Amino acid sequence: MSGADDEHLARLLRAAVAGDEKAYADFLRDAAQAIRGWARRWTIGGGVDAEDVVQEALLAAHVKRHAWREDAPVIPWLHAIARHKYVDAVRRQARRPTVGIEGLEDTLASVETEKARDWEIGRALEGLAPGQRSVVNAISIEGFTVAEAAQKLDMNETAVRVALHRGLAAIARRFGRN
Repeated sequence: MSGADDEHLARLLRAAVAGDEKAYADFLRDAAQAIRGWARRWTIGGGVDAEDVVQEALLAAHVKRHAWREDAPVIPWLHAIARHKYVDAVRRQARRPTVGIEGLEDTLASVETEKARDWEIGRALEGLAPGQRSVVNAISIEGFTVAEAAQKLDMNETAVRVALHRGLAAIARRFGRN
């Protein structure tokens, strides 16, 4: 990118910071084009998605646009932001390696989820106050919505939400999951 490109972006960013929405849209479009070029070169064969880097860099530039010094060049500022976002993406990928699951579809699809037994549910509900027990049972066991449970139990929706929250919190405390 040339000095003319930098001046063009600087002019757009100055206008954007001053409140010109059209200039800001133009700045983001042109900045995205520049960042996309860098990100594509950096991500060749690396497993990091170039578009993720572009989006994260644009978001960071948006958040930091007021910190940009109007007398400073824009392209090095954008390049630094994009480079940091690329490094962040590489670090995230290194912490969360991916493993292919090709050929395991049948195995994964057949795994059943663990279901609570009736006596376990009864044990969890027995320590609750009667109102909380009714609400937790209606919503968590019977599958009613908050509105349906409120109508069924002749309560207002706020009271149902409070009773549900307190009931679930009491169950969590009882079983050591604060």
